[in-house]
Amino acid sequence: MFVKSVSLQHYRNYETMELDTNNNVNIFVGRNAQGKTNLLESIFVLALTKSHRTAKDRELIAWDKDHTLLRAAVERKYGTYNLELNIAKQGKKAKLNGLEQKKLSNFIGSLNVVMFAPEDLEIVKGGPSVRRRFLDMEIGQVHPGYLFHLQQYQKVLVQRNNLLKQMWNDRSSAHMQMLEIWNEQLVEHGVKIVKKRKHYLKKLQVWAERIHAGITNGQEQLAISYVPSLALDEDNEAVLFEQFMIKLSQMNDQEIRRGITLVGPHRDDLAFSINGKEVQTYGSQGQQRTTALSLKLAEIEFMHEEIGEYPVLLLDDVLSELDSYRQTQLIETFQEKVQTFITTTGIESIHAHRLQDANVFHVENGQVRR
Repeated sequence: MFVKSVSLQHYRNYETMELDTNNNVNIFVGRNAQGKTNLLESIFVLALTKSHRTAKDRELIAWDKDHTLLRAAVERKYGTYNLELNIAKQGKKAKLNGLEQKKLSNFIGSLNVVMFAPEDLEIVKGGPSVRRRFLDMEIGQVHPGYLFHLQQYQKVLVQRNNLLKQMWNDRSSAHMQMLEIWNEQLVEHGVKIVKKRKHYLKKLQVWAERIHAGITNGQEQLAISYVPSLALDEDNEAVLFEQFMIKLSQMNDQEIRRGITLVGPHRDDLAFSINGKEVQTYGSQGQQRTTALSLKLAEIEFMHEEIGEYPVLLLDDVLSELDSYRQTQLIETFQEKVQTFITTTGIESIHAHRLQDANVFHVENGQVRR
């Protein structure tokens, strides 16, 4: 997979920008707050139709404009895909090779990316919501249908929580019947989410364990485990559905008292251990960084396994965060295999001599020049 060109209009601090990205490695150098991260973010948005930095689409549009237009030409093994995404106050419109897509899920997956930024170190040491987002972003790219179930689940969750708050003072039969309806819809989508997450993690574990052992010269064994708020060990959806429904019934009084849904994939987590010890609590900073790096490298291999092509790698000011050894491991992984976009405040902070055939661009105040 190869991004041949990127074009932006009214995107954050870019009035207009057209860029040829015909090299395997593209490095963007500039001071902070000049637009380097915005550029990488735009490629991410073209892949997933949403940002990794904000949930508010309005923030992607230049402050005095009513829309932003993003385009890219992506070369894949079956031909070139021309991607176009228009984001306006009224919503989003996506075109693939000039044809408007009725559903964004039909557009997602045309470009696959793996983003690695300093905040991704929080995947290991941050809160559960960071790890759930990590799961959702990566699964959604290779299985767009997953995003549909996730969106529906979140909509139902909001409605169900609102009803639970109302039931604090009013447990009428009408409210109890409505709760049953929300329960069934929540469980219907929740079961799909849990199954896909467990499938993804099983495959990711294989790659992450192998990569982590390589980085640590076989001294450390990394294990990843799914920590659900509801223990669902079955793979049969009918059985999972019944178990989930029973658990909601058992939690009924407690949820009404607290006014929130206490079980489901919105409360699940991941756990990482090295040689049997939990990394989040007992791991050194170096071990936490290596775990995050292993996860990102494992994502690359997982996507290749799932879709038959390597994704595009986006490294947002992350190389300077890694020591010399980890930088080398990362560079050797993507060199000549994965098209990579790198941002940095100074070329001296990375092992540029290891990057063959690299395009170097200077970014200043929303302007990009070679």
